[in-house]
Amino acid sequence: MSASPPVAATPTTPLAVRIGERAGSMWTFGVLAAIIAGFSFTTTNFLTQQTWLAVSVAATHVLLLAVGQTYVVISRGIDLSVGGVLGLTGMASGLLMSNLMHAGWSDPLTIALGGLAALAAGAVLGTANGLVITRLNVTPLIATLAMLGVAQGLTQLLNHGQELADLPVGLGEFGNRVLLGGWVPAPVLICAVITVVAALVLHRTRFGRRTYAIGSNPEAALRMGINVRRHVTLVFLLSGALAGVTGFLVMAQLSAASVTAGTGAELKSITAVVIGGASLFGGRGTIAGAVIGTAIIAVLETGLVIARVSSAWQLLAVGLILVAAVWADQQRLRLARRT
Repeated sequence: MSASPPVAATPTTPLAVRIGERAGSMWTFGVLAAIIAGFSFTTTNFLTQQTWLAVSVAATHVLLLAVGQTYVVISRGIDLSVGGVLGLTGMASGLLMSNLMHAGWSDPLTIALGGLAALAAGAVLGTANGLVITRLNVTPLIATLAMLGVAQGLTQLLNHGQELADLPVGLGEFGNRVLLGGWVPAPVLICAVITVVAALVLHRTRFGRRTYAIGSNPEAALRMGINVRRHVTLVFLLSGALAGVTGFLVMAQLSAASVTAGTGAELKSITAVVIGGASLFGGRGTIAGAVIGTAIIAVLETGLVIARVSSAWQLLAVGLILVAAVWADQQRLRLARRT
């Protein structure tokens, strides 16, 4: 994905550009507030604990993917494979746990090994994406699209296209456990910890600064001594690993590994990142923005379900929001070039 590098909002950036960046942040907050207000007035049971739990669980599945996608997009890439990786890692982990369970292993150990297997499988698939992109010079769009197809095909083959529900009982108990007085599902707590760590790494470490540098200008980053190939591979490894964690959590919530798990998740993760202010041309984006973008998608989808709107309209809404977010990003870029 090549394009003129976007202008990041720094103290030396022209005032008009900084205003545009702040306006983008205010826009996402405003959209989220408007959606919440709209559903609060049009439905009778939106502001409830049950709705909060539904929104938070839905957000968890999108946010973990969006966190990895944020790193990828900032580095001037895109990862279309996360949905397929989610489904494949969930199925592979499920088969491992099923076999260990029947071999007499304890639930806690079986579940722990299943989680590690999902994480490792996701990291391997993400690394494969990175190597194809950096070593074979295949564009991220094509490389990850190919991986999406490979992962979906393998998911079908692993269990002959059938759902796997023969899993440890403790897995479902873990995936649906609610903490802190019934307000915080266990997967949400895990997601929150991962998100905070990812934000600190992105904004406070050398790895994060190099991610921004590569996205802003890969050639300049290379001249600065940054190993661009290795760094991009690590970024895709991170995205794949988080997709693996998401696959495990989705399976734990459903108490089953589904061949359709992760379908369309790549669209939601990219939409969340772009809504949050990341540029598809690289060099700009934040984890906080991804959180807001994810919240918009989760609240919108949950509200439409409560309002008994068909799933077709939900997909349409997410697609329209993505178009609006990309259009807003292009306007910011035009503003940056004129100043």
